[in-house]
Amino acid sequence: MKMRVALMLALSVVTGAYSSVARAAEINFITDFGFNGRHSYFYVALDKGYYKQEGLDVTIVRGQGSADAIKKVGSGAATVGFADAGSLVLARGNDKVPVKMISVVYATPPQAIFVLGDSTIKTPKDLEGKTLADTASSSVRLLFPAYAEAAGIDASKVNWVAADSAALTSILATKRADGIGQFTVGAPLVEKATAPASVRVLSYKDVGLNYYGNGIIASEDTIAKDPQMLKAFVRATMKGMKDAFANPAEAAAIMNKYQKQIEPSIIEGETKW
Repeated sequence: MKMRVALMLALSVVTGAYSSVARAAEINFITDFGFNGRHSYFYVALDKGYYKQEGLDVTIVRGQGSADAIKKVGSGAATVGFADAGSLVLARGNDKVPVKMISVVYATPPQAIFVLGDSTIKTPKDLEGKTLADTASSSVRLLFPAYAEAAGIDASKVNWVAADSAALTSILATKRADGIGQFTVGAPLVEKATAPASVRVLSYKDVGLNYYGNGIIASEDTIAKDPQMLKAFVRATMKGMKDAFANPAEAAAIMNKYQKQIEPSIIEGETKW
C-alpha cells in the first residue's frame, strides 16, 4: 500500500516567486524520528543541490519524535522540522509552542502499532494489559489516547515504555515488548529486523481516525521574518520528493551515502511505500 503524499504550501506562507538570495541561509532541518528511509527525499534534495540552488545551506539532524522536533523548532535549536500534525496541535494547545505547519507531506494518518505475527494481539482490544515501546516524544504514543477512544479500549490498561528510536525494531524482534510504535511507512525496516517472523500492523487509520500526518514545520518567528526562505525550502524539497518517487533505487543510494547504517533496500522500500 503506497502512502498517499501531498506536499503543499500552507496558508501561513503565501505563494509567490522567490527569485534569489543574497547569501546562503543556514538551515538546521530536524527529522521527526531518527534517520529512516522515509527521509530519502530530503537527502535527494541535499545531494542534488536543490537546496543550494535556492540559496540554502541545509544540515539534516536527528530527531527523537515529533514532539522533540516541535520543541527544537520552537526554541530555535532547529530552523525547520518534520513533524506530525496531531502532535503539533497538542504542543500548541497545551504548551503554547509557537510553531506552525507550513506544508503537508502525509495526507493520511501514518501512525501504527507493530506486533509480531504470532502475537496474541490481533485487535486493538488485545492491547489492554500489554507493554508497548516507543520514544517518549513519538506521535504514535502521544496520539494513542485518540486511537484508544476510537477503538473502544481503555488506554490506561496499556503500558508504555520509553526507548531510543534506533532500538525499537530490536525490542520487538527479541520480544522485550509486546509491540512498538512505528509509522506504516516503516514496515520494510520492521520486517527486515524481525525476519523470518512476520509482523501485524494495527493502523490508527483503520479505526476511523482521519487527519493529516507529517509535514514541514517552522516557528512563527521564522514564518514572519523569512517566509521566502521557507518557500524556497519547500520548493527544493518538492524537487527531491519528485525525483525520489520517480527513482526510489537512486534515492536509496543517495541517502545511504549519508546514513550508511541504513540498508539501501530498506530505504528504497520505505520510499516506495
